Amino acid sequence: MPYMMGDFKISDRMMRYSVFIPRFYNLCKSYGFEKGRIMPSRAFCSDENQGFPIILITKHFGAFPFNHGLVGGIVATDRHGPHAHHGKDLVIIQASHVGYEPETGQFGTYRRLQVDDHRHTASCGKIFGVMDWYLKEYKFARNNITFSRIGDDVAVVIDNLLLNHEREAGIFLNIDQFVAMEAGSIPEPLNVFSTSKAFRINPDLRNRLPKAFWQEEQRTPMGDALTANLFYYKKRVSAALEGRDQLERNLSHGMARIVTSTFPALAAAQANTQIEFDRAYRTIITEDGYQGKNLAFIAGINIDISPRPGQLFPLTKFVPWAAYIQTRGGRTFLLEQEELVETLLSQSIENPDKIEMSRAIQAMEDTPEIIIALEEK
Repeated sequence: MPYMMGDFKISDRMMRYSVFIPRFYNLCKSYGFEKGRIMPSRAFCSDENQGFPIILITKHFGAFPFNHGLVGGIVATDRHGPHAHHGKDLVIIQASHVGYEPETGQFGTYRRLQVDDHRHTASCGKIFGVMDWYLKEYKFARNNITFSRIGDDVAVVIDNLLLNHEREAGIFLNIDQFVAMEAGSIPEPLNVFSTSKAFRINPDLRNRLPKAFWQEEQRTPMGDALTANLFYYKKRVSAALEGRDQLERNLSHGMARIVTSTFPALAAAQANTQIEFDRAYRTIITEDGYQGKNLAFIAGINIDISPRPGQLFPLTKFVPWAAYIQTRGGRTFLLEQEELVETLLSQSIENPDKIEMSRAIQAMEDTPEIIIALEEK
């Protein structure tokens, strides 16, 4: 699956869940979906901070959503058939999620109110678990590619590990972009050190870097100047469909761009949502159970804003990416991000069909008890 992310806009596309869900419900009704006959489904991570969106889906669609998701926001495509049997009209909402801490402006962390010290932890933890190895490899390269002067030459000094292209896994340099090549091959080093080698720098790279990088008698680490076009990763990842490594398979193609982005966790959530929409769309349009039914499939990102003390739930925002709509009359079409956002914004945030959760629960509690008979009649 190719890596995308570039066209996924965030800043002016966010909606609070409390307005996104009624707008999406009204959008579905505008295509002929019927009140009381819609079975929503969610493909969310298992994190507890995804509970508030689920509550709002239940409130506005009038049914607790079917579970279409695997950890990390992966769509369980083998659940299409069962989902199709549970409603006349069908809705699927897929979302990768990322935490946000408003006090620091950082993505990827979330305050856990259920722990003693309300500490922040990774969110989404699965995404961070996948990225951890790649981030460590990148950090090593950032610190172990350095620049200095050797005599009259500007030199790039590269750790021997990064020069070993026979490794089975790790971060690998596009070496021709670092070193001034001779006849298409790596030249003899200017200096051989105990754990690294120095080469004349590629003139193009030299022109892109500040002169402060090569002061005499000191080495300057490359740091942020190690951009995504200068390296790639190799790692063996399981090809099992929707197995343990599905999230890593989704992200691995674009991991160089993810780890070098301003907010890696946000970039990873974007990339996973894009790939999951494309991947799940292919299976939805061929699922027999969905044929001839109204169906709406929407994908985006859940941004979980850390709750402050006294708040039970995060102020979750949704960033739409794309939607697929099909109607019983045979109409099918895609809504790309720009059109999708405009279409949602045109819908009312008032939903006369919403249920009052507290009343619905009270009615259940007030209903006379049903005695379950275990003896055969």
